[in-house]
Amino acid sequence: MRLVLVTGMSGSGKSVAIRLLEDIGYYCVDNLPGRFLADVCAFLTDTGHDDLAVSIDARSEAALGDLPAIIAGLRKSGYDVRVLFLTASTPALVQRYSETRRRHPMSQRLAAAGGVEEEPTLIECIEAERELLAPLDALGHTIDTGDLHPNTLRQWVREFVDSPRSNLTLAFESFAFKHGIPVAADLVFDVRNLPNPHYDPTLRPLTGLDEPVVAFLASAPVVGEMIDDIARFIERWLPSYVADNRHYVTVAIGCTGGRHRSPYVVEQLTRRFAAHAHVLARHRSIQRGK
Repeated sequence: MRLVLVTGMSGSGKSVAIRLLEDIGYYCVDNLPGRFLADVCAFLTDTGHDDLAVSIDARSEAALGDLPAIIAGLRKSGYDVRVLFLTASTPALVQRYSETRRRHPMSQRLAAAGGVEEEPTLIECIEAERELLAPLDALGHTIDTGDLHPNTLRQWVREFVDSPRSNLTLAFESFAFKHGIPVAADLVFDVRNLPNPHYDPTLRPLTGLDEPVVAFLASAPVVGEMIDDIARFIERWLPSYVADNRHYVTVAIGCTGGRHRSPYVVEQLTRRFAAHAHVLARHRSIQRGK
């Protein structure tokens, strides 16, 4: 059985991910207490289900401490377990809750724990949940949904679950510094020093995936030199991530607008590392400004 465990911050897009997984054929269970995860897997395996998606989050607070051992046990038993941790910055989550006007799931729990009738602030709830879920962040692949369109998140989730089983998934992600560094990045490289196609009026409306921009950047020796240096750094240190039992590493490549230089570099690095591990290419800001 392939098990996709969706977890992370409230308001970060877990419902979007679960609905997408259900649409592509996964048997989905929302808000399952972690202690029942192994039992549900065994039951559904016996009844002929091959793909299961489970959402476990802060609402299952009492069982979160047991989850790492449960996941390890399932993997040892032969299950293909993939953990997807969705997160976003506190300002992004505050904005989402302000738009939906929903109550944070931690609010009543924190008030009861403090023995007070007044509910804590939204920021206090978010930070308490972030601390509670911190141990789960290291268990899987983290996606920062702070500035992602829901359709982009759906695409990334689909790519995540469609990927072949691998000891390590290496994700290269382009982004715009003007929108902030992705909080889920393990390594961050700044390519704002490279020649900028934005200043060429014919190239400005294009992206780093379009052939004229590719030709422009490929013709600049400094671009190839930087890509070589980044590749050497990753090649040097990637084995240590594997030795540390890491299943997912995200390398973020940033430029000013996230539409020309960083997508080009991401695509080149993805090709370089295609033989090393399962590799994903993602572009966080490439649609902005269109």
